Amino acid sequence: MRSDEPFVLTLWTTDPALAVVADAAGIDRIGVDLERSGKDARQSGLGTWISPHQEHDLDALALVVSRARLFARVDALNGDSEREIESMLARGAQVLMLPMVMCAKEAAEFVRLVRARATVVLLVEHAAALKRLEEIVLVYGVDEIHIGLNDLALSLGLRNRWMALSGDLVADAGAIILEAKLRFGLGGIGRANDDGLPVPADLIYAEYARTGATAALIARSFFRDTNLDLAREIALARDRLNAWRRSSAEDIGAAHAELARCAARADGW
Repeated sequence: MRSDEPFVLTLWTTDPALAVVADAAGIDRIGVDLERSGKDARQSGLGTWISPHQEHDLDALALVVSRARLFARVDALNGDSEREIESMLARGAQVLMLPMVMCAKEAAEFVRLVRARATVVLLVEHAAALKRLEEIVLVYGVDEIHIGLNDLALSLGLRNRWMALSGDLVADAGAIILEAKLRFGLGGIGRANDDGLPVPADLIYAEYARTGATAALIARSFFRDTNLDLAREIALARDRLNAWRRSSAEDIGAAHAELARCAARADGW
């Protein structure tokens, strides 16, 4: 199930100074998060991040990003989707992600609106959507499917997001995505050596090798260290991701078992 594809890292930010550093550090996609619909209600009280980003924030990033591809997560499909997509394309977005995709019909509508002018990434993050994944992956024009853990865990009634990785649900979804010859993205990563998280970052890294995922968001926890050398930490992250790819099935399995134990003990979301 493991892939030798280059690993794609995505950063959401509205800070042009950070975007310059991230671009030089080798982050592959840099952009904004415009998702709003229903997120406050779904994730109320969990302390998760609700983005304040605006469409015009991409303009400042476009002026300073030279290597990475400009990225935008638009809002879930709604009556304003066509206008929002056109706005982001006009501002230079090269990769567009649609959140809360529930079925093949929604995926096809997003593809129709994008009209092959950007890489199409679907964010599948609900148990009901996973049941329809074999239909969703057949939609022509989809380039990548990303599994989101926060809303997936909520839809499954789990105590925290890490528990969504404990079984084989995500690995089975990844197998369907990879069988369809699409890139498979999963969750987000912290710094490679950060053991201060409820689930150590390295155990999350091992899940990418286990599931075959080759794309991730840069999590907010990546920036817990205010004196961060971003280029160094991104290089370390890539090295560790590649090391897990080369690891034995036994070592990867042992890391997965430890992740499940940590997730079961973890407090908070």
